[in-house]
Amino acid sequence: MSERINRLRAAGYVAALCLSATAASAGDSRLLNACFSQGTLAGVPGEEAAQKGNHTFDAPIKLNGFTQSSPVPDELRGAIRRVTLPPGEKKIALTFDLCEQRGEIAGYDGRIFDYLRQQGVKATFFAGGKWMVSHPARIQQLMADPLFEIGNHTETHANLRLLQPAAVQQQVLAPQKAYEAARAQLSSQQCVAEIPDTMGSIPEQPKLFRFPYGACNDASMKAVNDAGMLAIQWDVATGDPDPHTSAARIAQAMVLEAKPGSIIVNHANGRGWHTFEALMIAIPKLKAKGYEFVTVSELMTMGKPVITAECYDRKPGDTNRYDSLSALQHPLNASAKRNTKIALAPSSSQKPLSKAKTAKKASAKPVTTEH
Repeated sequence: MSERINRLRAAGYVAALCLSATAASAGDSRLLNACFSQGTLAGVPGEEAAQKGNHTFDAPIKLNGFTQSSPVPDELRGAIRRVTLPPGEKKIALTFDLCEQRGEIAGYDGRIFDYLRQQGVKATFFAGGKWMVSHPARIQQLMADPLFEIGNHTETHANLRLLQPAAVQQQVLAPQKAYEAARAQLSSQQCVAEIPDTMGSIPEQPKLFRFPYGACNDASMKAVNDAGMLAIQWDVATGDPDPHTSAARIAQAMVLEAKPGSIIVNHANGRGWHTFEALMIAIPKLKAKGYEFVTVSELMTMGKPVITAECYDRKPGDTNRYDSLSALQHPLNASAKRNTKIALAPSSSQKPLSKAKTAKKASAKPVTTEH
């Protein structure tokens, strides 16, 4: 009986995701067009560059008056890597991280957003709470755009495996609060007054979450799922945060590794060094192969999610490297340090890779440096 109840709860949760994806499905651009001109939406040269040493938005986001959503059903708990679709369905989800740490203001790569809009390509953006606060106009534009949806990427891109419970809660809930505030600000604008029904298509809180560095543990996963968010990983990592990874190689990862139901991870905060150029190569090729781009929420309604208990990039245990402070400060660089032996502090659940296996893995595929 309890198993049947869990299945029903999971189905209800996915149905709620379907409702949140309605605007994107219907293509209702009234809110976007009413509130933002094409010139306002357009990317600004140089806006993608991070402002290092800027502490303007470093103060923690206050959670006063915040109420989190209902917990995720048992059957949807864990790391969602992809979705198994019915035969013949060729849907994939492009995702982009918008992370921002303390002591900086990360960028906004407008070329990416301009190109996705030009091509009519749907995408999901995992935004940090601090990034939302420092980019108020941009986050409202993304909310209003029926092509896009917003997920949670923690407050300041912290490795949740290393934090105490109170700090984990702050990292997990702060973006929910920041999103609520941005949504309320958008709702109060005069441009919404004549079309108030359009605000109903924007979820009150994000329903999706992505762990920084792709690293989690049982406690942080529970915190995310208890806060009402699905933990979204990926099955295609392009390595775009590595400045030595070329546009051609990023595009190759997307085109050759994607399969029906795939979730692809990239970056749009200026740390996807050649992502824009790669998208211009990959998107036409993926369309030619018959793929259709959907949001993660839409993808979840189309099949059965593939869920694992452990978070990882390409194989179980590979994100444990980020438990080392040195790895957080100097992420593994696939191209520049391919033949360099890097000392990392292994987790108790993972033995260090042998030198031969490390070299083999690095030469086979690009290794992501940040998520």
